[in-house]
Amino acid sequence: MDVNNTIAKPVSVLFVCMGNICRSPTAEGVFRHRVAAAGLADHFHIDSAGTHGYHVGEPPDARSMEYAAKRGYDLSAQRSRKVTARDFEQFDHLLAMDHDNLKLLRAACPPQHQHKLGLMMSHAARSASDVVPDPYYGGGNGFDLVLDYIEDATDGLIATLAGKKLG
Repeated sequence: MDVNNTIAKPVSVLFVCMGNICRSPTAEGVFRHRVAAAGLADHFHIDSAGTHGYHVGEPPDARSMEYAAKRGYDLSAQRSRKVTARDFEQFDHLLAMDHDNLKLLRAACPPQHQHKLGLMMSHAARSASDVVPDPYYGGGNGFDLVLDYIEDATDGLIATLAGKKLG
């Protein structure tokens, strides 16, 4: 990033969970919203995917959309997809929501792209957890917790990638 707050090439970020219907679409939606609010939308290419193809083509879980909407995030245009071999080449950062999905990414990722893999929560400053827990089989509190963690990690990720802290 130069002194004019510009990024020459858009930074590409892929958020990854198991089915791409709860955590990773939430991360995509929060990150997309917050980079737009910071005036940085043109500087990022943002997407999400799952390590499994259980829900390909489906919208995010209705509870994810409901809880995200309560905080001003719109996930309705997203559709689930599975991580592809091309993602490892195309994206600068592939951020898993937990250790299991990171392990699956590592197993599928060519050696020359392993440095692009990481955990979303490694960017968090306020949350003690190193993973975003899967809320799928739980109640509403789980979806709120996911949003809390993702908002925290998103702020750190934006600060890291854009050199700008959000207020």
